[in-house]
Amino acid sequence: MVYLTRRLNQRRGGNDAAIVCPDVDMKVTAPAVVLAAFKNSGQICVASKRIYVHQSIYKAFLAEMVSFTKGLKVGNPLVADVDIGPIQNSMQYVKVQSFFADCKENGYRIATDAHPRILNDSTGRKGYFITPTIIDNPPNRSKLVTEEQFGPIIPVQPWSEESEVIARTNDTNMGLGACIWSRDMEMAERIAIQLQVGSVYINSPLRPDWRVYFSGHKESGVGGERGLQGLLSYCNAQAVHIYK
Repeated sequence: MVYLTRRLNQRRGGNDAAIVCPDVDMKVTAPAVVLAAFKNSGQICVASKRIYVHQSIYKAFLAEMVSFTKGLKVGNPLVADVDIGPIQNSMQYVKVQSFFADCKENGYRIATDAHPRILNDSTGRKGYFITPTIIDNPPNRSKLVTEEQFGPIIPVQPWSEESEVIARTNDTNMGLGACIWSRDMEMAERIAIQLQVGSVYINSPLRPDWRVYFSGHKESGVGGERGLQGLLSYCNAQAVHIYK
């Protein structure tokens, strides 16, 4: 009997953080951060799921995020002017609802609509629709911060020191990716190399490039793909030893 073994690339989730620095253009960056979180109703492994905003701009930036979020239309994603579609299945819908229930039970402040619309879209159509929702500064150990929601509800929290936001970003079992938003490239790169994640995107939502290796740290996966290193993972290496 011949036993065959196969290489395995396993991609798991990523409770990815977005770090917003104090020097950003809020009118440009806030909508980009919102879309990075809520695109495809947050059902993307590299979606931003924790938002850290520098305390000096926290209130103003949060207001910009809320304003843009309230303008997003929920409904049939095949319709041209719809921004946010439904949750993919009933099991995930129930899971996402558990985050809303936890926030309500603990009295966390909903920065967007105080009564998020569920089970129907902007026109009343039934489905697994959920209004994109922002929670204002829940505790660090809250369910919404520590677990990957994979749906349209996100925590936004202030930060003050680089070392603090780096530690909070790394305080998770996952390590798929992160975003840093800043005009100061030196600061952004300094933060980036200290994050325990496979990919860091500066001034961009996470969007893997086929030319660059894509992998996760910690529990965010085994192995990787794309780029030269990804191609090599499909190859069998052979060493030929010649002695004279």
